[in-house]
Amino acid sequence: MTTENLLHDRPLVPLRAMANKVPEVTVYFWTIKVLTTGMGETASDWLAHLLGPVPAVALGGLALVASLAVQFAVRRYVAWVYWTAVVMVSVFGTMAADVLHVGLGVPYAVSTPLFLTALAAVFALWYAVERTLSIHSIHTRCREAFYWAAVLATFALGTAAGDLTATAGFGYRGSVLFFAALICVPAAAHRFLGINAVAAFWTAYVITRPLGASLADWMALGHTRGGLGLGLAPVTLAWTAAIVCFVGYLAVSRRDAPSGEAV
Repeated sequence: MTTENLLHDRPLVPLRAMANKVPEVTVYFWTIKVLTTGMGETASDWLAHLLGPVPAVALGGLALVASLAVQFAVRRYVAWVYWTAVVMVSVFGTMAADVLHVGLGVPYAVSTPLFLTALAAVFALWYAVERTLSIHSIHTRCREAFYWAAVLATFALGTAAGDLTATAGFGYRGSVLFFAALICVPAAAHRFLGINAVAAFWTAYVITRPLGASLADWMALGHTRGGLGLGLAPVTLAWTAAIVCFVGYLAVSRRDAPSGEAV
């Protein structure tokens, strides 16, 4: 599912307040998105063990606010600014889901539909106000706010869903296989059944979260929990390095610059 597929869902906008601030949907987009989900999962757990849950959540919240402030301040898509914000949403979204489960004792079977309801509410309000959910129309402050609210909700939902399957008998490796198969469904439905491109995009976007998180957990956690036992810190640092390499390449090449801005 690429930007070319989504072009038909672009609304006609007579005046742009600023350039579109979301990158083109390419293989790089999906690759970095999965990397950020896994890195956010292990980084959240690593920080909680290193600093303690409360300081970790406070630090994650401050970093999220700072990264979004920079993202809202720029007037166009800037690769490192955008993806830094996505990483911090990933880290804090994981923390939000974990706080409900670990801190408040809310079962994943309850938090998953709760976050799903929250995401549906964001989409409903976004569409009621703007009449579009297209990522190609993020060129006003209002739409940008709705976009990032939806992104945060997808990360929290995906975290809870991934932990739900992992603790419900799938295990982490089984969850990886399950979500790898599941993410093919919206792409196939769009290609062969004509499902709306925007709906297919957001469905796949949600699934990337439990896919990446399950993969990172499987790599990091110990053998007694069904993982490879590589450790939270090494996996976090390795996935961070991969993100930096991909984002650095895009920042220089501008291969994912929104239409009309590529050089």
